[in-house]
Amino acid sequence: MELLVVALTIGLLLIMVIYSVSIYNKLVSYRTQYENGFAQIDVQLKRRLDLIPNLVEVAREYMEHERETLLEITRARSEMATALEEAERAPGNAGAMKKLAAAESTLQGAMAGFNLRVEAYPDLKASENMKQLSEELVSTENRIAYARQGYNDLVQKYNEYRRSFPPMLFASMFGHPEDATLLEFAESRETLPKSNGKHSTSLMSSHWAQTTLRQLSTFFQRRRSTPLRPARIASTP
Repeated sequence: MELLVVALTIGLLLIMVIYSVSIYNKLVSYRTQYENGFAQIDVQLKRRLDLIPNLVEVAREYMEHERETLLEITRARSEMATALEEAERAPGNAGAMKKLAAAESTLQGAMAGFNLRVEAYPDLKASENMKQLSEELVSTENRIAYARQGYNDLVQKYNEYRRSFPPMLFASMFGHPEDATLLEFAESRETLPKSNGKHSTSLMSSHWAQTTLRQLSTFFQRRRSTPLRPARIASTP
């Protein structure tokens, strides 16, 4: 009888150890997956950071009186690069993701202002270099949007498993004390500009597009002449 109790006890302990190891391995695996997902975002964000200086150089040849606009883009790019470096060291960290989203919002605003001013420079819009950069930026923005969605899906998967029972009893013990954080940008992917297959003159990202189009629409509506209305002749009583 005593041997049976000992055997059952050993068996239960062995099952608990095996199950605990399984939970640990899954937590590590899911974290590795969302970290790899962020690495895909990182690649595309760096690619966009590399394109922006080229954009500024091309624009400078035509926009001699828009130095402040170009300087604003340069400053926003620098802020984005700093935030990205921090996020690289801690993918999923709440502070790092919040800082990255804020830097993206700043860059979004800088590029929205730039897009409005480009409308006043038709030679710049017609430049082959600008057209090529526009195509590359649009393509990169699509990749960022898809990569970010993939990362967020993997973060959700990790968080759901970490919160489930019984993993929630072991998560902190195994070095997973808190949920990973989603990467949320200002606009959704549905606002991405679409290329016509030839040359796109749009320099707007997924979250620049909606704001800039709205501003341009207002600008041109104000310039549109108001149609003349026939004068009303008061009727004689």
